[in-house]
Amino acid sequence: MATNNRKKQANSRRRGTDEKDSHKELLFKEDGQEYAQVLRMLGDGRMACTCYDGEARLGLIRGSMRKKKWIKVGDIVLVGLRGDESSDRKCDIIHLYSTDESRSLQAFGELPSTARINQTGMDLDVAAGGEAADNDFEFEDI
Repeated sequence: MATNNRKKQANSRRRGTDEKDSHKELLFKEDGQEYAQVLRMLGDGRMACTCYDGEARLGLIRGSMRKKKWIKVGDIVLVGLRGDESSDRKCDIIHLYSTDESRSLQAFGELPSTARINQTGMDLDVAAGGEAADNDFEFEDI
């Protein structure tokens, strides 16, 4: 009988639901923080980020965000810069902005007007100067 109660308790919990972000306040950067856009996923909670101060850094997802917030290529994030000179190219990902929050940051002037919000990895690669993968198909006129 005790196992049945445990099953009922476990099933009664709501899984996979987050509180709505609509009532949360917009988080702005402070000293030692910067806005960045994710360029590539490197695995093991690491990603290549381009910060809006012109630096390219290796972003590490902090432990409390792992398996709770899913970051994709092209997302706008808030990163915490490290104070060490040896780890100047590393940063910690503190917060993930939704598309609406990113647009609000751009409207407030926190992000540059040239920031590409909600872009896929291929769009970011083309914008960075790379070329899109060409297919070997040629279409003939009929």
